[in-house]
Amino acid sequence: MFDDLLAANRRYASRFHDPGVAGVAAKELAVLTCIDSRIDPLAMLGLQPGDAKIIRNAGARVTDDALRSLVLSANLLGARRICVVQHTNCAMVGSTEDEMRARVTDASGADASGWEFLVSLDQTTTLREDIERIRECPLIPATVEIGGFVYDVHSGELVPAV
Repeated sequence: MFDDLLAANRRYASRFHDPGVAGVAAKELAVLTCIDSRIDPLAMLGLQPGDAKIIRNAGARVTDDALRSLVLSANLLGARRICVVQHTNCAMVGSTEDEMRARVTDASGADASGWEFLVSLDQTTTLREDIERIRECPLIPATVEIGGFVYDVHSGELVPAV
């Protein structure tokens, strides 16, 4: 089932040369963005491998796990800037939790009633609240710059939102 991926990796590995990139963010940047396959975080921001720490989850939400990764990025991995990038036409925007649970239950055939998917009816408000959660975290240094953006999946434009 994964033969295509393993074959692609063999081709990649046969041409791979370790560039010696350090494990810290060369551009002092951590990016939290969505899992949407239309988003190429490095290309979107003009970055190369090694420039930034990239964290992804559905909806680009500041979950406990995303915050854990941001704390580590800011304290141990060289990030002095945090960029939260949500996007247009996100599947996590425009539904209530109950509606999303019903959709997942229908699709999976299993009861999703105990799940919280962190959907949003107001993307701008949600993004502001998530940025505030990062700012309020005592483990994120006050010197870290934090920005919120919305990426337009149709134009490629990144718009400051917070």
